[in-house]
Amino acid sequence: MSDLPLLCIDVDGVISLFGFEETPVAPAVTFTLIDGSPHMIAPEAGSRLQRLCRAFEPVWATGWEERANDRLPEVIGVGPLPVIHFGGIDRFSNAHWKLAGIDRFAGDRPLAWIDDSFDVSCFEWSKQREAAGSATLLVPTDPSIGIGEAHVNAMEIWAEDWQSTSANL
Repeated sequence: MSDLPLLCIDVDGVISLFGFEETPVAPAVTFTLIDGSPHMIAPEAGSRLQRLCRAFEPVWATGWEERANDRLPEVIGVGPLPVIHFGGIDRFSNAHWKLAGIDRFAGDRPLAWIDDSFDVSCFEWSKQREAAGSATLLVPTDPSIGIGEAHVNAMEIWAEDWQSTSANL
């Protein structure tokens, strides 16, 4: 286990883009087949995630689960990574379907979570973690844009602030 905060990474809407009014063309996206399905990969996703791997311990937090390690490492140059498993979780409960899996995996470790589909329960969970002393940062993305430079900058600053604060405790 690392002393770094966790970085929980969703794939769809962060790395693999969707929801466009008009389908973008290269070089705006990189087209690739994964499990026989076409995916439009954010062009800078790999280099941005590689930067974040210096400040965080990355982990896949995606419905892709283990499949994220099948092809993404060669496409974006990140991974293979540990995987948060969500199997058996009720995706139709009042809480976001990923919360129980992320909470179980992270425990009280500090974490940043980048995803395109946070709901109210995610922000409530984050506030509860913060109140209990577990630093938490939720980073929402637009699924047609994915991880951007502003997201990376915010997460790097957050990790740096967390490191400074934890060093003084």
